[in-house]
Amino acid sequence: MQTYHSSAEILAEDARRRSRLAKPVDPVTGLNAGGDRFLLHLSDCLLSDQYLPHSMSSEPLIVRLLAEGSVATVARCLGKTPDEVIESMVRLRFRHDFPFWAAMTALIKNKGGGADIHFRLNRAQRRLVASFEEARVAGQPIRIILLKARQWGGSTCTQLYMSWLQLMHSTGLNSLIIAHQGAGSDEIKDMFDRMIESYPLWLLYEPEELAELRGDACKIKKIAGVGRSGMIFRVPQRNCKVKIGSAERPDSCRGGDYNLVHLSEVGIWRATDGKSPEDIVRSACGGVLLRPLTMIVYESTANGTGNFFHREYLAAARGESQFRPLFISWYEIDQYSLPLSDSGREALAVSLWEGRESDAETSRTVSGRYLYSLFERGATLDAINWYIAERAKYNDNARMAAEYPSDDVEAFAHSGCRVFDRRDVEALRAGCRDAEASGEIVSDADLTGPECLEHLRFNPSPSGGLRIWSHPECAVCSDRYLAVVDVGGRSAKSDWSVITVIDRAPMADGLPPEISAQWRGHCDADRLAWRAAQIAAYYDRALLVVESNTLETRERDRGVDEGQMPYILLQIRDAYPNLYMRAGSVEDVREQSRWKLGFHTNTVTKPMVIATLVRAVRDGLYVERCQDALDEMLSYERRDNGSYGAIAGCHDDILMTRAIGLHIALHEMDVPRRADASRRHGMRRRMRSRPCSEATF
Repeated sequence: MQTYHSSAEILAEDARRRSRLAKPVDPVTGLNAGGDRFLLHLSDCLLSDQYLPHSMSSEPLIVRLLAEGSVATVARCLGKTPDEVIESMVRLRFRHDFPFWAAMTALIKNKGGGADIHFRLNRAQRRLVASFEEARVAGQPIRIILLKARQWGGSTCTQLYMSWLQLMHSTGLNSLIIAHQGAGSDEIKDMFDRMIESYPLWLLYEPEELAELRGDACKIKKIAGVGRSGMIFRVPQRNCKVKIGSAERPDSCRGGDYNLVHLSEVGIWRATDGKSPEDIVRSACGGVLLRPLTMIVYESTANGTGNFFHREYLAAARGESQFRPLFISWYEIDQYSLPLSDSGREALAVSLWEGRESDAETSRTVSGRYLYSLFERGATLDAINWYIAERAKYNDNARMAAEYPSDDVEAFAHSGCRVFDRRDVEALRAGCRDAEASGEIVSDADLTGPECLEHLRFNPSPSGGLRIWSHPECAVCSDRYLAVVDVGGRSAKSDWSVITVIDRAPMADGLPPEISAQWRGHCDADRLAWRAAQIAAYYDRALLVVESNTLETRERDRGVDEGQMPYILLQIRDAYPNLYMRAGSVEDVREQSRWKLGFHTNTVTKPMVIATLVRAVRDGLYVERCQDALDEMLSYERRDNGSYGAIAGCHDDILMTRAIGLHIALHEMDVPRRADASRRHGMRRRMRSRPCSEATF
């Protein structure tokens, strides 16, 4: 972002921005209609000056027209009439210039009421089409994840662009459109009906085909239903189908021979019996080939974090998928602007400059630092003036951010009281990376019993539950590794069980601890306990912390009876003595049981460890490696009753291992000390025949 050094510089930059936005846009002539264009001047054409897409410059007819500058001259050279030359030129431009095609042929409903209107792209729509065209012109498949603000016509633009590909570019391109609800499907069907009803029949045929029709043209149908559902129809002249379904009816979303798929409002799709959003997307898009003139668009407003749409958007942003992310902010939408007078503009520029370092805000206002950041991102002063006025309607910034996001991080903000600041969380993503290895820790014995702790080794496997970012090193420093267990259930519908390993060695040099490994899965509680002991032993006999209240209050779906839980931990203690113990209650002391196994999460300790994690995230006190942990933080909230938890449909199992582990690592354990060189040499010599990864505990 550009930095400004005075209110005068802000005013000067605002004037430049307003000047750019004030430039006339005419999709018919092509003036400022988007993309790289060149001027075609024809002295004897109704549109004497046309700004054509650069992709048309190599078309033979356009080359001739550029050279001659006259339709009549080119018509004589080709042995055609001027009208025939103009028709050929218009057909060519319709194929190359989507804004021109839309403005001339596509009628849509007027939101303000009255007669239907021709579809002219607004500023946000031009940016969306530019992303489509960049892939199409390059001969690449179109794959876009569109994260959008509200009320700018992104869905309509996507659907009409797909229709353009079907009607102008190739026969046999079938499209599938899946809306959130049945009402959305009806709206899409109505939009397509309006468009095709007014669509010029002559454009559906090649000139020679049209000549053969003669007087029968008026009898030809441009659209025909297929089957009995009423949601599949065909354009016979283009040999293409359009199928419309809804996420509420998963059976309507099955794909097949489809080339173009538009999934609308994916972020608010709900899971149904046997059908998650992932299942619907896989079914709809599985048959789309990775070829030119194919298109898949996931489009939605944000609806919280950690869900399918959020995960896919982040993967696209990291360059880890076929898709390109596209976010449209509120200040790129023309209607969100409130014009200022000259004096008002000067006053706002001064206010932005003087308040650029201020974090002060109220329930009805945002901070000066935030308003200044809006200008840095590209908003005009008129747009910021609108934002200030609109913000006064809302009681908190999260609501405003959800309705009118300024960036893609804000867009995923939810309406609950978020525990973690989203920007602090996003800052941790710099440390996240793919695991070096996946697999399981194994031994020569079964998973339960002391024998399973002998001859431990890592068994690589893509399907393994353990992800390793850094393998263990033995005897480098004292109190190095910490393993934390959050106990879940054994069935797929239960909470996840998570085992996290934290490496404290960097703390010896004044650096933050790092996440070293993580196991996540479902299994019986006794097997989980022994598995945790294996992982802790593998990591240089790490301190093993078991979140014990789940074990102590177990009621169902845990694989063992409630009364056996203390016995399981006692078994592990006998075989693995480096277990975390907490001070017992007064009653425990009287009964000569001063210490109890495990970390107990309750109304006192949970706020304590969450506060530690909030501080660790805010101040960068640890290095995260797993993206899933950050997604859980973004969907974690403090409820009205004061309790903490994940928003509906999300998890907090990974988060809790970080909260408990970092609290113990930062506040309860001694600072690790590196072993001196002679001691490390002796330890390496003793361990030479039995490295840490294969050591007998």
